[in-house]
Amino acid sequence: MDSVASFKKETKLATDKKINLVYGLNGTGKSTISNYLYEPDNARFIKCTKLPALSDPILVYNQSFIQDNFYIADSLKGIFSLSKENKAAEEKIANATVRLNQLDQSQKGKRTQKQEITGAFEDQKQKAVNEVWKIKSTFTGGDRVLEYCLDGLKGKKDTLFEHLHSIAKPDNQPEKSVQAIRKEVEALKGDSAQPQSNVPLLHYSAKEIESNPIFEEPILGNSDSQVAKLIETLGNADWVKQGLGYIPEHIDEPGQACPFCQEKTITSKLVDGIKGYFDDTYQKQIEGLEKLQAEYIAYQAGLLDISAYIEHPFVEKHVATLTKKHNELIKLVRENIFCIEQKIRNPKLHQVLKSTSKAIEVFNDEVQEINSDIDAYNTRLSNRESTLRDLKNEFWSNMRWQYDQTITRFDSDRVTANQKLKALDQELREIDSNISDTKAEIALAQKETVNVDEAVDAINNSLVELGIDGFNIKKHSESLYRIVRTGQSEDAFRTLSEGEKMMISFLYFCELCKGKTSANDTQTRRIAVIDDPISSLSHVFIFNVGQLIRAVFFKSDRISQVFVLTHSLYFFYELTDPNHKRRKENQKLFRIIKNSSGSDIQEMKYEEIQNDYQSYWSVINDSTQPPALIANCMRNIVEYFFNFVRKKDLNNVFLMPQLQEVKYQAFCRYVNRESHSLGQNIIDMKEFDYMVFKEGLMLVFKETGYEDHFKAMSKI
Repeated sequence: MDSVASFKKETKLATDKKINLVYGLNGTGKSTISNYLYEPDNARFIKCTKLPALSDPILVYNQSFIQDNFYIADSLKGIFSLSKENKAAEEKIANATVRLNQLDQSQKGKRTQKQEITGAFEDQKQKAVNEVWKIKSTFTGGDRVLEYCLDGLKGKKDTLFEHLHSIAKPDNQPEKSVQAIRKEVEALKGDSAQPQSNVPLLHYSAKEIESNPIFEEPILGNSDSQVAKLIETLGNADWVKQGLGYIPEHIDEPGQACPFCQEKTITSKLVDGIKGYFDDTYQKQIEGLEKLQAEYIAYQAGLLDISAYIEHPFVEKHVATLTKKHNELIKLVRENIFCIEQKIRNPKLHQVLKSTSKAIEVFNDEVQEINSDIDAYNTRLSNRESTLRDLKNEFWSNMRWQYDQTITRFDSDRVTANQKLKALDQELREIDSNISDTKAEIALAQKETVNVDEAVDAINNSLVELGIDGFNIKKHSESLYRIVRTGQSEDAFRTLSEGEKMMISFLYFCELCKGKTSANDTQTRRIAVIDDPISSLSHVFIFNVGQLIRAVFFKSDRISQVFVLTHSLYFFYELTDPNHKRRKENQKLFRIIKNSSGSDIQEMKYEEIQNDYQSYWSVINDSTQPPALIANCMRNIVEYFFNFVRKKDLNNVFLMPQLQEVKYQAFCRYVNRESHSLGQNIIDMKEFDYMVFKEGLMLVFKETGYEDHFKAMSKI
């Protein structure tokens, strides 16, 4: 039950027992339940459901049933029952009924199998749906960069699952990872989503220096010098030339101290010989080397530092490779500088400079790859919306690949379930056809046997057994009958008391459940719902109604399930099986409670059954109950205790000074039996104050000497 009358939120009555007893005070929603089962297609029950949807026919006894059959119709509808005169037809019906029962059981079994298969598949599907829902949990939290990919898919699990299921699995695993997609999306959507400049290439300008033949040619001084042979033997003309700087311009005889060994071996003749070795030609070649050295060092300085590259946002994944290639280039340049230095120091030696062109080419290839990514990014940025759509598609291709096992298992489960359901549907169609044929066979046989005489006799006999002899039922036509008073012939239904109407209508319902509703009625079993059958009956009939319900509904194999709803705990207790074992096998007890949150159906244990008086106390002790219900229960408590239990006149009690305070006036007007009898007790809910009413009730018990009883009952 959901969203109707006092059922403000969903609540369930779930049972697998034949006998179901439901207790609830007036106004808690019992009639709403019976009205739903009486007219389930009414629009106001749009959110209410019954499972299984297909079941035995449901016959409901409530005020709607009485209104439809007695207050509107001018006469009762006839109740058909089988004649016992036509033995041959009866045998046909009996045999066909056995087959029909077997077919019904087979049909229920097949439907149960369908429900089990469907339920198992739904369980597997839910597991798949929950697994796929992890996509939403993962990508709608944290930095939320990829959350736009789930626009329109974040509300319902089934919607997200169906979207992923509709995507075809890629032939191969997507090359671009989700992390890579996230970075691209972030670059397109973040604050830094601006066009990026290309990374500069390294320019090669030292090719001529590195290939200059001077490094491979020996540079020698004047061979005619007296010291030429000595310098060439030493193999270090640069060292000798540097030594000249330490020799003074004027050399005294017999000689000058050597700047190297400090012996007086330096003579003017030796100096002239050394200077003669380093002639102009030699000097120009050395100066050429020094110039090449300076140019090459300048070339080295002109090379961009690696920091100029790795700080660019698009170089991040190339840092290691680019750094390695840059280091290899710098190493070559430094080795070449060292070779030039060695050539200058010892010009005679053969030196070969390594070419840096290949290293620069390899480095620039890496830079070109980076620039390609930058160009592609700039292009995507200029077409941002289209690019984001493409990235979204790539994201879902990744998800489809990642969750393929889940989707594949779901598809396999669905195919298997559909195959089984298809086979069961075929079997059910065959069973339905056989049921239809069997019902037609029963209906054909019943046309020769049905009449209303037995139903009329049964109701009249029941009236006599209940001590009601002032009226009876007479046949009106072939399928209708009327209620008439003894010795009269006109319709007397409208002159009956409410209790008599209730009694005759309930007997009619009993015969309806035992017999046939029409000549074409072929149903063998049915479900009965009985809503407060004793509401207008005197206590003398309550026991009889209880016995009637046991005989017609509890013990009959024709009734597959029965639901009895009542406001009377006495009647509820009367119908409850005191045998624990039988009660556990056949009965289930429920109560309906109502508070500010609405009505709620709860299972009830046998030990929880209280009498009416205790029940009233349990209501007033709950401040969340509706004010009118609390006030009404307070009045009933006063009437029960003082009128029926203590036989005490309360007129003087309500006149005591303590209750004359203004705040207790609403309580006194409503609870005082004299006020109640005068019809002045219509309560204005704006006057209702729970604590004031509770205090007023306490004063009534206290001033009459029953304060201990009030305290004891307030704990219920």
